[in-house]
Amino acid sequence: MVQTVIEPTSAGDVSATRDLYIKAYRFMLLARVLDDKLASLYRAGKILGGVFLGRGQEALSVSIGVGLRERDIFAPLIRDMAGRLAFNESVLDAARTFLGSSLGPMRGRDGNIHRGRPKEGQLAMISHLGAMISVVNGGLFARRMRGIKGTVGVACCGDGSTSTGSFHEAMNQAAIEKLPLVMVVADNQYAYSTPTERQFACRSLVDRAVGYGIPGYEVDGTNLTACLNVVGEAIARARAGEGPQLVVANLLRLCGHGEHDDAQYIEPKLKASDLGRDCMKLAEAYLTQQSWADAATLSKWRAEAVQKVEEATAAAQREPGPDPFAENYWAALSTENLLEGNE
Repeated sequence: MVQTVIEPTSAGDVSATRDLYIKAYRFMLLARVLDDKLASLYRAGKILGGVFLGRGQEALSVSIGVGLRERDIFAPLIRDMAGRLAFNESVLDAARTFLGSSLGPMRGRDGNIHRGRPKEGQLAMISHLGAMISVVNGGLFARRMRGIKGTVGVACCGDGSTSTGSFHEAMNQAAIEKLPLVMVVADNQYAYSTPTERQFACRSLVDRAVGYGIPGYEVDGTNLTACLNVVGEAIARARAGEGPQLVVANLLRLCGHGEHDDAQYIEPKLKASDLGRDCMKLAEAYLTQQSWADAATLSKWRAEAVQKVEEATAAAQREPGPDPFAENYWAALSTENLLEGNE
């Protein structure tokens, strides 16, 4: 029988160390500052396409990034800026992609959220809901066939994605093959504007773990300590060969689906509930409570984050966009490797 582990919402039992907590918080802060800057540039007409913020989901996202290692695989989604940065994406890479710089990882030729560096384990997102899980599975299969051990793949999705065939098929495959997949579901109460009661009838999405024969964990997504503990444990178990792990975090996105959405459909009672708490404010309160940081230190960290973001966005805005008439070599990574004589 599969046991469902439910993490308490309090931050009482702290196994996350001081250094890890501070590291995670600073990536959360950097992600929040960068998101706010991108939203401002979007409203100013400087960014084409959509801008989707991770406001309210930073604690969950960063817990993934800080738990991963070199050669792991990460398939983030539109609200995973904190996890991306913690998994070694640079602020400049993000800024270049949103602002269409030809020097960015996608060379200014793809949507601003479809960025990544696959050779470094940072997968570029496919928009279709649930589609990235099977991509991670493929990467993990490739590692298995090449005899690479000790790596983990993390795929992220929202509650709406769990209603798709892509989600079920990929989860079933991972469970049968016992792949080291960690599936992190951000249950932010809405699939765009569709509330969860119109999506699934089970008490919680974590109950679906039993159907796949894998462990499931439910966590308070507003609580950084709880997220670090639960996501960290799931990653450790997958890395140790215990097969797929499902993590479901309960939270509320503190913004619209994108900057084009005013989110008037979100129930006021949800905003006023524990789900509507801001993980950033909770983390800051905990830092001061533990005497790990004071107001001056928090202010200093924010100023450093702002400077880093301003420098990156200013640099990206000075860089050229893609030249539609230039001759560029475009090929799948495998083809490129063959042409270069690599394995």
